[in-house]
Amino acid sequence: MTGENAVRLRPPRNAVDERAVAWWRSRVLATTAVPVAVLGVLGALIGPARFWLLVAAGSVAVLGLVCTAFLPAWWFRVHRWEVTEDAVYVRTGAFWQEWRIAPMSRIQTVDTSRGPLEQAFRLATVTVTTASSKGALRIGGLDHELAAGLAERLTVITQATPGDAT
Repeated sequence: MTGENAVRLRPPRNAVDERAVAWWRSRVLATTAVPVAVLGVLGALIGPARFWLLVAAGSVAVLGLVCTAFLPAWWFRVHRWEVTEDAVYVRTGAFWQEWRIAPMSRIQTVDTSRGPLEQAFRLATVTVTTASSKGALRIGGLDHELAAGLAERLTVITQATPGDAT
């Protein structure tokens, strides 16, 4: 591939589904709720440490609420994906952004998954496994019907793409 068809690092064009923001918020809240509940129960049961355990529970709760309010919207602005005839492009991350490209000739499998929260928000994740030591590319927060269509499209494109000899 040379010239204008070359696979190169560039910003992917597509945003994830807007419902991903609510999905991410739910995940952050669930992740925060567990330690807050544990600290709260321990604070109620252990008298000598009650004050510090409840302070810790309150601190974790406040931090979790702040993260819930701001991080998912930020992730939505950063997470991007695109599929062309030549490659899959993915950009993820917040503080440490990761840009990855998987040439079609390097794709080995394409999977979709839908956890319980994703199902509740009618979302899915597409996982593109490649021959890279870095691991699979994941495109989370896609509409579940779009994800199924994308997996089918990737399968068709990769079957029609000659393998990479390197």
